[in-house]
Amino acid sequence: MSARTIDDTQRRARLVTRHLLTPQLRTTDPVAITRAVVGLHSTDPVSVYLSAAARMPQPALEPVEAALYEDRTLVRHHAMRRTLWVFDRDTAGVAHHAATLDVLRQQERILDEALAAAGIADPRAWFARAADDVLDVLADEPLTAREVGLRLPDIAGLRLVIGAGRQATEVPAHTRLLLVLGFAGRVLRARPTGTWINGQYRWAAAEKWLPGGLGEPWEPREAAAELARRYLAAFGPATRSDLAWWAKWTATTTKRALADVGAVEVEIDGPEPGYVLPDDLADVPDPGPSAVLLPALDPATMGWKQRAFHLDDALVPHLFDRNGNGGPTVWVDGRIVGGWAQRKDGTIRVELLDETNVGAEHRTAIEQAAHELETMFGDVRYSVRFPPPMQARLLA
Repeated sequence: MSARTIDDTQRRARLVTRHLLTPQLRTTDPVAITRAVVGLHSTDPVSVYLSAAARMPQPALEPVEAALYEDRTLVRHHAMRRTLWVFDRDTAGVAHHAATLDVLRQQERILDEALAAAGIADPRAWFARAADDVLDVLADEPLTAREVGLRLPDIAGLRLVIGAGRQATEVPAHTRLLLVLGFAGRVLRARPTGTWINGQYRWAAAEKWLPGGLGEPWEPREAAAELARRYLAAFGPATRSDLAWWAKWTATTTKRALADVGAVEVEIDGPEPGYVLPDDLADVPDPGPSAVLLPALDPATMGWKQRAFHLDDALVPHLFDRNGNGGPTVWVDGRIVGGWAQRKDGTIRVELLDETNVGAEHRTAIEQAAHELETMFGDVRYSVRFPPPMQARLLA
């Protein structure tokens, strides 16, 4: 029997529906939004708020703020591709055991080598003692890295060289220690020191910030299968290359995770077959017209390595920087058709790069989305952390 075919039109319908990009599916629940796309990219803190706001009936900052820092139903954590993400608590535990622990082992080796080079005879013993000291000072309240250093001068006074050659940097030991403890899930990023666009976070002891921390441990293979299942539910059909790139897994881990969830091979346009979950072969109904402004590093932009079904290759040089970071994008019916930027006067400037099938209804929705963003930002001005080439033109 030949494989099921899922064409680009159906893939876009799935994207719009499952990523909550159509008005009738939007929600005020930031946890539901985050789960719908597995996790929100947090390398640029603004992306978290804007990705969530774009999927709300009326864009708002307060629900995201409450979920992150009051209810703590969302948590920041490094995971796939050593990227900082925001997950719901359950997914954070899955991603930790499926992806973060591999990164942790690398970071522990780097720290051990730096400690040895600084004259520490037993790096592992030093780490154990220093980690206890850090958790002790965080027992009462979250603190910035600077505040931790002031309370632990013996640790902060040790200088470590990270990297080699022209890439080498010297850092105080406590900042590197906090980073590694973060990868270990023993400390978590709490409320930032400034406003919602600020990326300088206070550190909190995981057990204090989230009773139970990141939850019960997962066996790595089971965690990988569960992460693959959640990915395919949100992004399927996706190719093996897509999943390996998104999770930064080896070919072996990726192939095994797909097998473990019973992923079904389907035909899609492109050089590789796609995969979907075994109960996900039926077509998704046409979600109707949609138009939305998504921020830099939104999951819809960054969820696939092979993006031809929703992005014309000719647009890539305008919207992605040389490292592959996607900038702010305009989406119409599940396709990227342009970009946008916030100018110094607070206005949102939009430029359509592909006006094919962009009708009057879409243009009205784009104008409304831009106006809603201007209202939500108010007096706040921000700069995209990884600006794409077209940003300079939009800001000129």
